[in-house]
Amino acid sequence: MTNTLSTIVEAIQAGQVLQAEQQCRMALAEVPDDENLLVLLATCLQQQQRLPEAMAILADLARLHPLNSVHWLNYGVVLASVGDLGEAEKAYLKAIHLDPRNPISRVRQGLLLLERRDYLAARNALLDAVALDKSSVWARIQAARACCACQDLGGADEMLKPWRSWLPLNNDALQLDLAQVLVLKGDVPEATELLEDFAVRQPGHLEAKVLLATAYERSNRLADAQTLAESVVNTADVTDVQRNEVDHLLATLMLRRKDPKGARDILERCGPQGDDDYAHFFALGTVCDKTGDAEAAMQAFKVAHRLEAVERHFDSPEFFTPDAPALHVAAPRVSAEQYHRWPQLIAPDTKDSPIFVVGFPRSGTTLLEQMLDAHPGLQSMDENPFFNTLSDVLRRHDPRILEDLSVLRQYDCDELRKLYHTMVGERIERRPDTRLVDKNPLNMQWLGMIHRLFPAAKYILAVRHPCDVILSCYMQSFRASSLAAACGSLERLAHAYVETMQNWLAEVEYFKPAVMVSRYEDLVANFPQQVARIASFLELDDASAMLSFDQHARNKAFIGTPSYSQVIEPVNRKGLGRWQNYRRHFEPVLPILEPMLQHWGYATEVAS
Repeated sequence: MTNTLSTIVEAIQAGQVLQAEQQCRMALAEVPDDENLLVLLATCLQQQQRLPEAMAILADLARLHPLNSVHWLNYGVVLASVGDLGEAEKAYLKAIHLDPRNPISRVRQGLLLLERRDYLAARNALLDAVALDKSSVWARIQAARACCACQDLGGADEMLKPWRSWLPLNNDALQLDLAQVLVLKGDVPEATELLEDFAVRQPGHLEAKVLLATAYERSNRLADAQTLAESVVNTADVTDVQRNEVDHLLATLMLRRKDPKGARDILERCGPQGDDDYAHFFALGTVCDKTGDAEAAMQAFKVAHRLEAVERHFDSPEFFTPDAPALHVAAPRVSAEQYHRWPQLIAPDTKDSPIFVVGFPRSGTTLLEQMLDAHPGLQSMDENPFFNTLSDVLRRHDPRILEDLSVLRQYDCDELRKLYHTMVGERIERRPDTRLVDKNPLNMQWLGMIHRLFPAAKYILAVRHPCDVILSCYMQSFRASSLAAACGSLERLAHAYVETMQNWLAEVEYFKPAVMVSRYEDLVANFPQQVARIASFLELDDASAMLSFDQHARNKAFIGTPSYSQVIEPVNRKGLGRWQNYRRHFEPVLPILEPMLQHWGYATEVAS
């Protein structure tokens, strides 16, 4: 019997499934109740997608051998494959109960919970699986996927930290999974590398080609994206879902070629993938805006935000309750009284401190970052929530620290700065003799913690007409659920903007950091003059490289912000006063914005 089992296993591994099935049935004719033979027969049937037949065999095995966790696990896998998630979960839980040390059952349970969009429970199950087997690449990749679904990008980073040491994976399905998760967490260049390697071995794999084409577009490799997308569309066995994904990509590429009408035609023809496809309506709203159809654009964005709110409820319901703040703030608040109690500590001087580029999202921070990064003496990076992470470190140590940062002593601040620079080094390879540019718009909420660690740092605050800022935010689908919730309506966005800006202004009043206000309208009106002004503020010598920032940006492998397609173009005036096309929708929110319109000196009358 041992030789028979070995022969069948070898046949299955060689892809000779029909032959293996025949051998199983011949052997079962002599020993009809043999467990191992029945498991192998079920495996053969599964690989042939004859799932009801496989399920019947596995159900019998679980019934006849109820203490065997493997039978319950195998039964659950087939139940999940046919869409019976409720019974599949029961089978997985039975397997876990019988063998709590088996990580595979927990991975399967986590994947099922992901499919049901119970993201937090999926994350917990998959992290438990990794704890049982830290070397399991499969478990770590799926745990990272669940972390991304829960907005826990730090957790995803931790799960995937050793991924390069796993190569070569020698498992195409696993490599594709890894590439998908890297895209989810924003590591598009790394995902592209894996997908290009995958394409060499599997040139006809359509799912991988679609993902690679999308990665090319995000990396501004437009010709490569177009060629690959067209090759998928012209493939005979392309599925409806894949065709729809490619149509959306082709619409994006057409929009980037300045043909919004053609892009709109594609999107209206292909439609959304399903009832929950909010990304389709964001794309449709964008092309309607570009064609000058403001009412159609607003209708599309309204649908997009309604659908997105339903999806985001699964990972962050607390941001969508009726009493939720306009914009959730995780940063500790520092009062003037607390600040005056801070002890004087040794800290880096200005040249050894990062340059912080802040501002409400869509105010022009990415443009400023790309300008600064073009200077040979400066080095920037994509947005990272470093101060959220530092705050989490303090919270785990003692949450009371965040209530009063005056308790931080020299050693504490030194260690926090050290951790900050360690995290920076994990994101970019630091060049010697350069000053770091940390661009994260909502770091303006973290002024207190930043000032505690880098009191001599300089800040550039990006300011743009509040109505243009709010309109641009409303047209985006932000990855962070807190920001996505704030963008649910123009009214909520207006409150979020005013509250964020008022808090910044109040803290600036007593921290008195070195801040330069960069007004977007002035930047585009006289770019050379404003570049010179920024260079003077930062004490830079030759600022000429900043004038050709768009060429520098085009040479980058990846720009990880929503404006990645805009900052590779020279400065232009296209975004100025766009809100006037939507004035009817803005009339109710102008009174909310009035304090900031007055403070920054912006008019609301119709431009002549």
